[in-house]
Amino acid sequence: MEKRAILVVSFGTTYPQTREETIGAIEREISETYPQYLIRRCFTSSIVRRVMSEREGLQIDDVPGALQRLVDEGVTEVAVQPTHVMHGFEYDKLQAQAAAFNDRFARLALGRPLLSSTADYQAVVQALRNEFAKPLSTPQTALVLMGHGTEHFANACYAALNDHIRAAGVKNLFVGAVEGYPEVDDLLNQMSGSGVERVVLAPLMVVAGDHARNDMAGAGPDSWKSRFESAGYPVTCILKGLGSYRAIRKIYLSHLNEIL
Repeated sequence: MEKRAILVVSFGTTYPQTREETIGAIEREISETYPQYLIRRCFTSSIVRRVMSEREGLQIDDVPGALQRLVDEGVTEVAVQPTHVMHGFEYDKLQAQAAAFNDRFARLALGRPLLSSTADYQAVVQALRNEFAKPLSTPQTALVLMGHGTEHFANACYAALNDHIRAAGVKNLFVGAVEGYPEVDDLLNQMSGSGVERVVLAPLMVVAGDHARNDMAGAGPDSWKSRFESAGYPVTCILKGLGSYRAIRKIYLSHLNEIL
């Protein structure tokens, strides 16, 4: 009898609560939707896996380890679905690692990250409008989303998302990145003279981990919260990762459905 599995690949996080509210929520929804499949987790960050082992006694596979485990268990078909936001370095690495196992399974398919097509961008914008309806309904409030950013050319996805936001007629939603364009200075320039009086900050990341707690909402002078407050804006921080939102999870599920 054929054995089929879905491998959910995430960068990972050392914060247990946001892990279960985001990555865990995605995995549970996949399990409920596809009960006939084995559902497996793996994290790509070696640092996250090491810290989880030391703090919580949890052993999480990396991609090669998880795929080898499935080979050893006699699984014949594997669908690999990442929870990455973009086609960046992490996704490139995942593609290479998965390709090395192509001849070990009868079928091995790799799903797309969150922002992959025009339809994805439009769906993400609609999801954000629904989830943040209250702040977005007030023109004097700016909703600012912090992405990770990358030196990979996929960093262009943030500018593309901003374009889709404006095309949808939303004027008070801004997307930036910690490690790429648009930076916080770019967002401050965009908001200057726009009539914005206050800012709501939230992560454009699957989890609300270190970047959300420190780079975004931290008390240090260089955090985005501090930078906006220094510019005269009262700031409210929402520490919820994208995986917490069902509309976002549905996009990942649609990508998984494509490869099943």
